[in-house]
Amino acid sequence: MTKKSIPDKLTVAGLRAAYLNGDTTPHEIIHEIIERADRDKRFNIWITAPDLEFIRPYLDRLSAQNPLDYPLWGIPFAIKDNIDLGGVPTTAGCPEYSYTPEQHSGVVERLIAAGAIPVGKSNLDQFATGLVGTRSPYGEAHNALRPELISGGSSSGSAVAVARGQAAFSLGTDTAGSGRVPAALHGLVGWKPSLGSWPTVGVVPACASLDCVTVMAHTLADALEVDRAASGFHEADPWSRRLPQPEEKPPLGIAVPAEPPMFYGPFADSYRAAWASALVSLKELGIPLVPVDTALFSEAAAVLYGGPWVAERWADLGDFIEANPGTAFPVTETVLRSGAAAEYTAASVFQAMHKLQGFKLEARKLLKDAVLVLPTAGGTWTREQVREDPVFTNSQMGLYTNHCNLLDFCAVSLPAGEAEDHLPFGISLFTPAEEEGRLRAFARLYLKNAGGDQ
Repeated sequence: MTKKSIPDKLTVAGLRAAYLNGDTTPHEIIHEIIERADRDKRFNIWITAPDLEFIRPYLDRLSAQNPLDYPLWGIPFAIKDNIDLGGVPTTAGCPEYSYTPEQHSGVVERLIAAGAIPVGKSNLDQFATGLVGTRSPYGEAHNALRPELISGGSSSGSAVAVARGQAAFSLGTDTAGSGRVPAALHGLVGWKPSLGSWPTVGVVPACASLDCVTVMAHTLADALEVDRAASGFHEADPWSRRLPQPEEKPPLGIAVPAEPPMFYGPFADSYRAAWASALVSLKELGIPLVPVDTALFSEAAAVLYGGPWVAERWADLGDFIEANPGTAFPVTETVLRSGAAAEYTAASVFQAMHKLQGFKLEARKLLKDAVLVLPTAGGTWTREQVREDPVFTNSQMGLYTNHCNLLDFCAVSLPAGEAEDHLPFGISLFTPAEEEGRLRAFARLYLKNAGGDQ
């Protein structure tokens, strides 16, 4: 593989094969990524862009490793800039908040131990508060396929980096959909593991009790390869938990909305048609489609921003905002300050917790032996439209994602064709955390039937 033949799309499987065949080397791939990042500056992908100065030590250590012993040997990956990479600043999308950690975050440490190469810190909606990719003082991240559109957030730069061939996979975080929405808008797989499955130590919190590190990649196989390296109990992480090894078995039913989902934005009709096409593909799988009332999921989702969980964001970031008024992006500061509202009392927190436990019980009963399928997003917007109405447009992007972590679900966003040319459509699959094996099995089955990358 010469420089001319380095593919536009980098994958874990493709790079491993090229390395083992002697077609290219990690050094050649990194040099190409640096050139691509320089050419793509207008996309506002990076906060700390790929540079040999900090990448070189990770490249040099590969010479002492047998590629066959390291499943991610030489694989370049992007890191959302609210996740620590030792020796490189973490900004969380706010220059004044910036600090330089001495240690890697738990998940980055595991990936580097598996042979992967961190190539940069990617742009994000500030403090991971947003689903649009426009809330950053480092510039609006442009959609990789149609730059006039939003990239999705908050893991915006991470998605664009993979879509533009500057990483084989990327790390995002996902509290309310931030690792799935940008994946869907770029035709990528967005894997959101069960809460506590991947360590969050070394991650700037959004809502610590709900935060999850995620991966975006071109294929499900690549995402699950990263999952194998990243998952597992972490002794230093208070949110880590021991989960059973997923047993892959297909679901007995496919839960879909009884009422047509709501679609929005300038491409609503195209998204509606894409959803109808996805339903046809689901029917072809030979597993019964079970119409369900999705009001439960909407009610649970309302707890995230219409309930006391917004106070959890304030608990972690309020001191910084109070000490630095006017420093944060205006819409971000407004969202964060809403967590200081007098209505969010200790009693209201417990009331919401108790209500949510009831929702969890109902959801588990509803999805017994089944997988829930929803659109990942009900539409998208131009960046100009988001600027004109930043709150409403952002809230619409989370209609089908916000419930996930509150209900202790695992999820994956899968490519499901295109709504229009260069306008990918994605569906999301959900199961309770203990049923992650069904999620994996069904994702493989759906992609195989659709003829997509697995």
